Amino acid sequence: MRQNTYPQKLFAEVLGTATLVFIGVGSVPATLLLGGKAPFTMAELGMISLAFALAVVALVYSIGHISGCQINPAVTLGLAATGKMPWRDVPGYLAAQVVGAVLGALAIIAVLGHKAVDVGLGIASYGPHVSAGQAFGAELIGTFLLVFVVFGAIDARAPGGFAGIAIGFAVFAIIIPVAPATGAAINPARTLGPMIVGQLAGGTVHWNQLPVYLLAEIAGGVLAGFAYLALNHHRTAAPATPAQPAAPSTETPAAEGVLS
Repeated sequence: MRQNTYPQKLFAEVLGTATLVFIGVGSVPATLLLGGKAPFTMAELGMISLAFALAVVALVYSIGHISGCQINPAVTLGLAATGKMPWRDVPGYLAAQVVGAVLGALAIIAVLGHKAVDVGLGIASYGPHVSAGQAFGAELIGTFLLVFVVFGAIDARAPGGFAGIAIGFAVFAIIIPVAPATGAAINPARTLGPMIVGQLAGGTVHWNQLPVYLLAEIAGGVLAGFAYLALNHHRTAAPATPAQPAAPSTETPAAEGVLS
């Protein structure tokens, strides 16, 4: 089968991450602009989650065969750490994902105007009533679950053709409980891209929270990769020894029947 070139894969990651940020993150200021209030109601949170999920489903089927549609540094690092992706490809993928996230955030402003920045641009942050430890735990758990599903969906033994749906639904489900604590970034590129653009556009950015997000998301991705490997580890069966001639039995027929 013909393989795509490395530059093609990187361009796919740029485009994919940009689309994810534009649709997923863009749904946050769009919802606020329409509703005119925050925090979100459950219905509003559901629509934001659905936007992310549908973007992921569409991208898996459109660029998955080109670059793997990782569009998330936590997925990339999880794959590399577990030997499923060469480390030499990692820097390019990470750079492409961050560039894509920046472009996606810029596209939000291009479509919604500066009002998107005024309502936060969907920049990930945790509130004053959420501790750094709680935020770390939320992002670690959310990212762990997402990457674990990714590993399962791409397993050769998984049902074919359903990876996009499985991963998209996982994104939808994970955002619901995690978003109230941290915004459910669960993706270092999605975290960083809007922050960079928000800063350039004069928005409010809590840079002191960035290390919490990045460390939790990277740790969650790598831990998920190793957890999936551990769950699916199989011992190599010992080779069978050649059959030996049976020794003459000294037992009576009745005794043989009891011992067998």
